[in-house]
Amino acid sequence: MLPIVLVLLLALILFGAGFALKALWWIAIIVLAVWLLGFVIRPTGHGGKRGRWYRW
Repeated sequence: MLPIVLVLLLALILFGAGFALKALWWIAIIVLAVWLLGFVIRPTGHGGKRGRWYRW
């Protein structure tokens, strides 16, 4: 009985890790898209020239 429980627990852990990694990939793609859009859509700064879209 113990080996079956260990195998099921291992399968559950691997399934959870795979789902988390897939979710992290989607989050990374969304952040990259927002970052790239920030270079295209930049507010104008003082004197009409393009400023930085981030604060730091």
